[in-house]
Amino acid sequence: MRYSIESMTMNDIPRVIEIEKLAYPTSQWPQSAYRRELQENQWAYYFVMRDIRYENQLTTAKNGGDKKTQKLFSFFAPKNAAYNPKVDSIVAYAGLWLMVDESHITTIAAHPDWQGKGLGELMLIHLIDTSLKIGGFRLTLEVRVSNFVAQNLYRKYGFVAVSTRPHYYSDNNEDAYIMWTADIRTDQYREMFEGHRAKLINKLFQEG
Repeated sequence: MRYSIESMTMNDIPRVIEIEKLAYPTSQWPQSAYRRELQENQWAYYFVMRDIRYENQLTTAKNGGDKKTQKLFSFFAPKNAAYNPKVDSIVAYAGLWLMVDESHITTIAAHPDWQGKGLGELMLIHLIDTSLKIGGFRLTLEVRVSNFVAQNLYRKYGFVAVSTRPHYYSDNNEDAYIMWTADIRTDQYREMFEGHRAKLINKLFQEG
């Protein structure tokens, strides 16, 4: 599969902010917030997804490559440009907090050019897996009441809207649904989860 998920590092933050501005034009975290999460919050878990094929293309372009490759990436890597293919190949990110035995998903987003490929779902799967590994047995999150695409994805993985948080989003005072899962350790949940994961992984492998 062409995508890899790794723990977010300080070097990744500028690229994460870049993606966040594109995915959420009216609402972003400052870089300082991500730095605090990575450096000071021992209960925070943040991840980035890299497109390995794209990283290889960027590396080829940076190292010279052929004329076709150079032309393809000239908009991104002008002559003598200082850029990092490993960082610039990040296409999605996500994070959560562990609060006793509950995991609160704080953020999840994919670069607009990579949306519609199942990467947001793959990040969600990784967060659910992470929650199980660190002792979070239920997950919760907030989602805009107007974001039907995200709501449908969360419902697919067992999230249920249990209440509304009025005027949660400061950019337009939009309400948020508070969504929760049931216990993700149950056989019923695991069967559902593993079934969805297998289908997505198979799809991504077929697409290369």
